[in-house]
Amino acid sequence: MNRAMWALAPIGMLLAATPLPALQTRVEQRLAAEGLGTRFGLVVVDDTGRELIAINPDGRFIPASNTKIFTTAAAFATLPDLDQPDRSGGAGVRLERSEAGVLDVVLVGHGDAQLSSAADCTADCLQALADAAAARTRVVRDVIGDDSWFPDERWSSGMSWNNIPTRSGTGISALTLDNNEVALSVRPAAPGQPPVIESAGYYAIDNRVVTVGGGATALGYERIPGSALLRVTGTIGANAAPERLRLGIDDPAHYAAWRLRQLLGERGVRVTGTVGVRHRPLGPGDDPRVRGAAPAPRPPSPAALTTLSGPPLATDLTLTAKVSQNLHAELLLRRLGHQRGTGSVADGLAAVRAMLSQAGVPRTAYDFADGSGMSTYNRVAPRGTVTFLRWAARQPWGAAWRATLPVGGVDGTLGRRFARTPLAGKLWAKTGSLNATAAISGYLVAASGRTLTFAAYANDVPEGAAATRGLDAALLMIAAEN
Repeated sequence: MNRAMWALAPIGMLLAATPLPALQTRVEQRLAAEGLGTRFGLVVVDDTGRELIAINPDGRFIPASNTKIFTTAAAFATLPDLDQPDRSGGAGVRLERSEAGVLDVVLVGHGDAQLSSAADCTADCLQALADAAAARTRVVRDVIGDDSWFPDERWSSGMSWNNIPTRSGTGISALTLDNNEVALSVRPAAPGQPPVIESAGYYAIDNRVVTVGGGATALGYERIPGSALLRVTGTIGANAAPERLRLGIDDPAHYAAWRLRQLLGERGVRVTGTVGVRHRPLGPGDDPRVRGAAPAPRPPSPAALTTLSGPPLATDLTLTAKVSQNLHAELLLRRLGHQRGTGSVADGLAAVRAMLSQAGVPRTAYDFADGSGMSTYNRVAPRGTVTFLRWAARQPWGAAWRATLPVGGVDGTLGRRFARTPLAGKLWAKTGSLNATAAISGYLVAASGRTLTFAAYANDVPEGAAATRGLDAALLMIAAEN
């Protein structure tokens, strides 16, 4: 697209008889028009590294899911064989005989994000592990979920507690199944009656929903963290299609073992005991900043009956970036930690810091508490992010990593943004959204055909302010004039 065509774009079309103010001044005015009271940070550089725009470049901002660019890049920089089946992370199942002579089934996780118990599962399926156990025994005592491959850190510091019942804040575990989500289906009944709520039975349901004739559907739910009681509230229209809710899980290892018990029963295996878990408590040896003793070694475990291989991590890295999958980003962080140490959050963050140090990003330009961006403790500076992005683009894995990012107007979290604008298909970036926070950082092709690198953040966004619209408009203005 030539410059004349860019000039006809709806955003950035400025007709004036007098010279225009400097581009940065106009960008600042455009941002202010959408985000009264919002604190903005924006840095844009050209392909030589020359700064074109610098608005609060060294200010520290909550990046929200923009955090994932650092986590996924560290995986590309650190983890081997990303395009090969994930044999090191796959779940396994084994039989253990107790001192009393009874058999337990133990399901063991190693950080695989894709293990599934769906009826239509074709790969990386829990059913295969149930088949292996059922082929060896018809009676077991307990079914145990073992996620001790990582320390028991189900939530990172700084995540809001009210996110825990949601799929965005579900627990993190080395033993992950079905994205650590429980699904419910809410089907309307006659007006004035409670609807039918169908679930697999993991949570006890307190149904407070009312079916309304001709009314709008507005469902909500609440669950106290650590509780198995889920209260579903709101209304559903009498003629509405069934609504599907996807909820978080506090103890994924327990859920995986609970689901395995169901599958064993379907295969004729009698379970005489209970569903149990094996967690590894976080200890001094799990934090590289603390020079304490490492966790005591465990006695050797019996060999697994079978172990699955997950899909290539490259596939999961693309999914994580495109749709901003929080759980998978957190598992990647812990995988980085296991590569470097014990699989703790602290070990994973040490791997990210080592990468940023290699990239020449000043230590004052970032602080991270998690790998997904759900933590409000995370901070980045726009100039530091641009320094990192330019470094990443020069790495042998840089092109493959950039290909995981959402594309403006095409896919992922940018599928609708920048559509029918000159940047459709010409912007690769990671978004971020959290309470009073918006972010977008990556690369774009400007009107000149040159690639610009940018990092844009909005914090302290008042309710009703359109900070995201302002950021997008600013990027279109900048691209049109460079």
